[in-house]
Amino acid sequence: MGVRGILQRMAAPDPMRVRVDELESIVEHLRGLLNTRQGESPTVPDFGVVDFTDLVHNFPESIQVLQRSIRATILQYEPRLKNVVVQHVRDEEVLTLKFQITAQLAAKNAKGAVRFETQLRAGGHMSVK
Repeated sequence: MGVRGILQRMAAPDPMRVRVDELESIVEHLRGLLNTRQGESPTVPDFGVVDFTDLVHNFPESIQVLQRSIRATILQYEPRLKNVVVQHVRDEEVLTLKFQITAQLAAKNAKGAVRFETQLRAGGHMSVK
């Protein structure tokens, strides 16, 4: 689990460990965010991604819709990332959709890109690593 509190981050002896903890925290947040469907949150109706069960009838064109939804959701609800790019990754598994998310950390002193991989499985669960 990632370091959560400001006091814990300030007390961390290794600055690189803080970055790893931040990435773990971002991955954890992306898991929750990408496994929430728009309309599930009563207070924020557009929180989450589009419900892909509604998109299955337009496959493969619906891949682009889901790709855009993932990107827009991350840009809106994960402020620690900027310059987000979401790309579909072809795979032999018929019942799995894979996406690669590339972004930059929004922190002022952060350098380089971070990359996450997602898999949307037949049961509707989206993994993030």
